[in-house]
Amino acid sequence: MTPSGAGAPGEPGELWRRVARGSFGGDGYAGAYAERFDAVAERPDAHGEADFVETLLGPGARVLDAGCGTGRVAARLASRGHTVTGVDVDPSMVEEARRRWPGLEWRVADLGALPAPATPYDLVVMAGNVVPFVEAAALPATMAALAGQLAPGGLLVAGFGTDRDHLPSGTPLLPLAAYDEACLAAGLALVARHAGWSGEPWPEDGDPGYAVSVHRREDPLS
Repeated sequence: MTPSGAGAPGEPGELWRRVARGSFGGDGYAGAYAERFDAVAERPDAHGEADFVETLLGPGARVLDAGCGTGRVAARLASRGHTVTGVDVDPSMVEEARRRWPGLEWRVADLGALPAPATPYDLVVMAGNVVPFVEAAALPATMAALAGQLAPGGLLVAGFGTDRDHLPSGTPLLPLAAYDEACLAAGLALVARHAGWSGEPWPEDGDPGYAVSVHRREDPLS
């Protein structure tokens, strides 16, 4: 899954691309990334993100998979009857998603520059450590753009690592407080936080290193 506004000088997503090349074998990282998840596709927990998201949706919901990567979460939700659009800043990842699931809608775009959709989404999901790859300075604009994709009352769900053990090497750490602050400024209120995609309770005594946060767009954005 890849983000927007990421990285040091250069085009959006450059930090992600540097980490992906190092983690998945050079410039062919999109195919290698997809193959990694193919290898675990039969595990009971392989579709935890989609399973969690579906508990928040009514039948036939509209979903934006923001930072869709090679498309596994979007494809799973689409197979369950939802209308899903996948968007990612990385053309090679989107190309792989299109190759695997040509019947779905895939777009290449910077998440922080998404225009308001003609028909708002019921839910935006960011799975697979999308958020830590958003440059800190770009985070407020990115969250505002994502909030603008939602209908009033719509949900934004994001899961990402908050310590080194839960992130690929070279990925910046993002404090949860900074993420919540950017969400709040965008009109998104925290309604639930879990320690994993299986809905594990968030502990009262500290951060377990991975957070799944659910925010709601409470008021229409001006």
